[in-house]
Amino acid sequence: MSDQANGARAARQREDRELLRRYHVDGDRSAREQLIARHLPLVRSLARRYAGRGEALEDIEQVGAIGLIKAIDRFDLEREVSLATYATPNVVGEIKRHFRDKGWAIRVPRSLQELNARMSSTIDDLTARLGHSPSVAEIAESLGTTNEEVLEALEVGSAYTALSLDAGPAGNDDDSDPMETIGGEDAEFDRSEDRATLGPALARLPDREREILRMRFEEGLPQTQIADRVGLSQMHVSRLIRRSLATMREELE
Repeated sequence: MSDQANGARAARQREDRELLRRYHVDGDRSAREQLIARHLPLVRSLARRYAGRGEALEDIEQVGAIGLIKAIDRFDLEREVSLATYATPNVVGEIKRHFRDKGWAIRVPRSLQELNARMSSTIDDLTARLGHSPSVAEIAESLGTTNEEVLEALEVGSAYTALSLDAGPAGNDDDSDPMETIGGEDAEFDRSEDRATLGPALARLPDREREILRMRFEEGLPQTQIADRVGLSQMHVSRLIRRSLATMREELE
């Protein structure tokens, strides 16, 4: 970034600081309104990453604006961080809570969603017929699919209404992080949400579970390869992933 751009950014942050001081110390409500107006472009930029998911962009922006207002109201003047950096996880978190309440919060392939929906009744039928909980192989045979697909479908079942940072930009079917496509006002801006949101949840997990999640969601490895790396069965890896996601969801909520 050029010296001129750095200077403009620093000046903007100083202006934000002064407006925050006026609002929090002097009770100047007009300063609050100015801060909201100055950072609405950030809200619109973040909201666009979630367009095309059955919600009007304008509605998503309004939800994101709620997160911005909360960030302004909660900002601690002792923080050595810009308002934009602090507001980002608040805005995105508000948007994700909105989508979480409406169903699948992460982009899951439709085939796995459908397989997951079919499995519940299949497992019930097999349990009644066999007299015991069916194995992955028995479920796969009954559904005419593979063991790997059954395990993947069980895994995405844990993603239903969960908060996730892995949903790709609207219209894409890849696994890219939406934050990777957002330009930053500060260094590492596009990763600020990841650190702020996932840090406490990941801290609750043992080292092995964190490493398994890293291999699954950062490296994109299938469960079979993860199992080979950590020396566990594929079924055990699947259970650990589901348990870890449940633990993180509990922390995030």
